[in-house]
Formats: sequence, C-alpha cells, structure tokens
Amino acid sequence: MPSKRSAKTPPGDSKGTYAFVSLGCPKNLVDSERMLGLLQLDGYELVREPDGADFVVVNTCGFIERARAESFAAIDEMLQLKQAGRTRGVIVSGCLAERQKEQLLEERPGIDHLVGVFGREEITRVADRLVGRLEEQRTVFRPAPIRALSDRNRLRITPQHFAYLKISEGCDRLCTFCAIPKMRGKHASKPIEEVIAEAEQLAADGVRELVIVAQDTTYYGIDLYGQPRLTELLQKLETVGGIDWIRLMYFYPMYIDEELIGTIAGSRKILPYIDIPLQHASDAMLRRMSRRVTRAQTEELLGRLRSRIDNLTLRTTFITGFPGETDEDFAELVEFVEKHRFERMGVFTYSLEPDTPAAKLPDHVAAEVMEARREELMQVQQRIAFAYNERQIGRTRDVILDQPVEGEKNVWLGRSAADAPDVDGLVFVTGDRHKLKAGDIVPVEIVAAQEYDLVGIAIGGPRPRRGLQNKKLAAIG
Repeated sequence: MPSKRSAKTPPGDSKGTYAFVSLGCPKNLVDSERMLGLLQLDGYELVREPDGADFVVVNTCGFIERARAESFAAIDEMLQLKQAGRTRGVIVSGCLAERQKEQLLEERPGIDHLVGVFGREEITRVADRLVGRLEEQRTVFRPAPIRALSDRNRLRITPQHFAYLKISEGCDRLCTFCAIPKMRGKHASKPIEEVIAEAEQLAADGVRELVIVAQDTTYYGIDLYGQPRLTELLQKLETVGGIDWIRLMYFYPMYIDEELIGTIAGSRKILPYIDIPLQHASDAMLRRMSRRVTRAQTEELLGRLRSRIDNLTLRTTFITGFPGETDEDFAELVEFVEKHRFERMGVFTYSLEPDTPAAKLPDHVAAEVMEARREELMQVQQRIAFAYNERQIGRTRDVILDQPVEGEKNVWLGRSAADAPDVDGLVFVTGDRHKLKAGDIVPVEIVAAQEYDLVGIAIGGPRPRRGLQNKKLAAIG
C-alpha cells in the first residue's frame, strides 16, 4: 500500500501516476521501497488506488505455494482492472517474476513488463517504456550482484518511526526445502560503511527502531571480509544518533560466538530479542533439511543465549510434515518446544517446491497429517505464549506507539521490545492522546493479558531520542 507520507510530485511535472502493491517478506518490502523512491525521484506520482492510475507495479513473493497464490491473485486483479480500461498497464516484479521468468508472460500475456529481483534499479526505464507504449523489451532480468545493492533513498511504506535495514542479499545455506538461492542468488553483504550510511539516512527521516533483516544475518560479512562481521556492524550501528531500538531478525544458529552475544547483552540499543528460525529439533530431520546443526548444538546455543542476555525474547519457526517426518520425529519436536518455551513461535506446514532437493526425497507426508501436526504444535505454543503474557501483568515495559486505535479516544497500538512488527503481539496502551504521538517510546504498566496481546497504561512521558544530531533530512518522505 502507498505511504501516507508520500511526497507529491508538483502539478504539471508528473510523468504519470502509478499504484504499488508490495507482497512478501520485509526483505522484499525494502526492494519495494527502493523502487518507490526511484519512481518518485524520476517524476512519477504515487496514488493510493490502482483504479485510474497510469500503471500498477506488483512486487511479488515466490517463496512457497501460499505466497505464490497471493501473488497470482494480486496480478490477476490488476489485469482485470487493465482489461476494463481502468489502468494502462501492469508491471510485475520481485521473486515470483525472478522464479518463473518468461513462463509468467506465457501464462498471463496481459502483463506488460517483468522485472526480476535484481532488475529493480531499472524500474524507471521500464515505466518510461510502458507509458511511452514501447513494447520491444518486456523483461528485465539481471544477474545477482557481487555486492548487495544500496537501499538508500527509499520511499518508505512503514510508519515513520521504524524501518527495515537489509544488510545482505541472497543465501549460501542451500537448505533442501528452500528456493531462495535460486531467486536471490548467493550471499552478498553490504559494506559496513554503506549500512551505516543507510541507518543514518533512516534516522534523519525519523526512524527510532531499526529492524535488521537478511536471508542469513549471522553470515554477514564473510564474503567481503573473510569472516563474520556482524558484531562490528552492530557496534557501529550503536553509535548512530536518533536510533533507540535495534531489533535482530533471521539469525542462523551458526556463527553466534561469545563476542556477538556479549555485544547484544551489553548494548543500550540492541533489544534482547532474537529471531532464530530453527525449522526442526530431530537430528534426522535436520540432516534431511541440510541444516548443518544438531539438536545438541542448538540446545547448547540456546542455553548460552538465555544465560547471558537478560530478559531475552526468542522467536523461532518450525516446519511440520517435512518428507520423512515420522511420529517419533514430531514427538521430539513437541518435547523440544515444551522444554525451551520460546516466547514467540510460528509453525508452517512443508511446502513442496518442485525445484528444490526436498522435492525428490521419499516418504512425503500427507497434507492432512502435516496440518494436524501444525495445529498440535501451535496448541502447545499457545499455552506457553499465554502463560508468558500472564507473567507480564504488573510489570512496566517500554512500548513504542505505532498508531492510535480507530474509534477510541485515548488508546494506542504499540509494541514492547518483545514484539517485532507484523509477526508478534501488540500492546494496547491507554494514554492522553494530546501528550502522545506515533513513534513515542513510553513506560507502560501492563494491567491485563488478552491471549497473544497485552493491555497497559502509560505511566510516564515519552523517552527522548538518543543522541540525535541536527542533520538535514537525507531521505525521501
């Protein structure tokens, strides 16, 4: 959806109007924001609704079947709008375009242009061809770059006070169930100085919470520097003025050493929150998934993290029904979850991806069994999550306010340090609307739990931003 902060192109100077549909993960959202920024700088005007726009860009996800179905539905909706004469053209970009390439044009010939993941920097030229009715080149696919592309000068569609900061692209892991390396290539890190420059630009644009994302965050820097450099990067991000919270997503269990743990534990800004997708606990399943880690190694790591980082929130995800998963494998996974009591957890059924090694494995699990196992595991996690929330009652937590609750006079939607945007719970905060605004970080006394969410009362004024210097606004918006 378009940003509420979208800068308007001056009347008479617009090259055309466009709408934008962004689907998929935060990494894809960063790509969307970069394309929005390029189009804005080139003179195209972003409008909120596709009906009546000169063209529509659909930035797609192609990760698993459910995500592809959502992408196809969005494309088809825009093609129907075009067929009805209510938009001139449809540009499809992102992972689905990269994965299917010309096959997508054959199946949906009404698409005007395809732009692969690494063709995003050419989005303005594609738009120019569409608006100018030049049809000689309908596809833009570029090889994965050796260095991750810069994401500066974005037009952000997150709220002004938080942003995703992508530190690398692609993945070298080759997990047998995953098609991401086929779509986004091998791991490519951004240089530290480029990441810091992006963070400074985001801070100047009002960002207080940076959400660090990558396909494999702990692998950061190996391709550039010959060894992991996430610790050094985080230490430098700590010095960026105006940033109050740094949230860590997509950790892989490898390359988490004592120095990295110590940096997180001793930071004033890095939240005690780590997203570490584990996928399974059975050694047999971990081998089949080619995760290159054992249950014993994982448990040793979880113990170190818990012992050294105070008030740590651990988020993870698991897959049920991976080929060959037996009743015994699943029982081990349930026991593992009950033992480690993750504060946040998601569960997905295995998605058969035809171009992955897992598709060729024997002993595929029936869909109804996969779903029953997912439901059982989520029931286990529900009890853990609800009990965790009950223990928060009576405590005071800092909460960042995202937006007012529609229809309520003095109620805000916010998130604590334990809550990442879009994937975790919310904190409903009662506070004087005249004294509070979106982006404020306020101390909140938790007074009730409502399943996965909390309810609290603001008991103090907003925290000041940390070390923000007077800099000219460097970002679009």
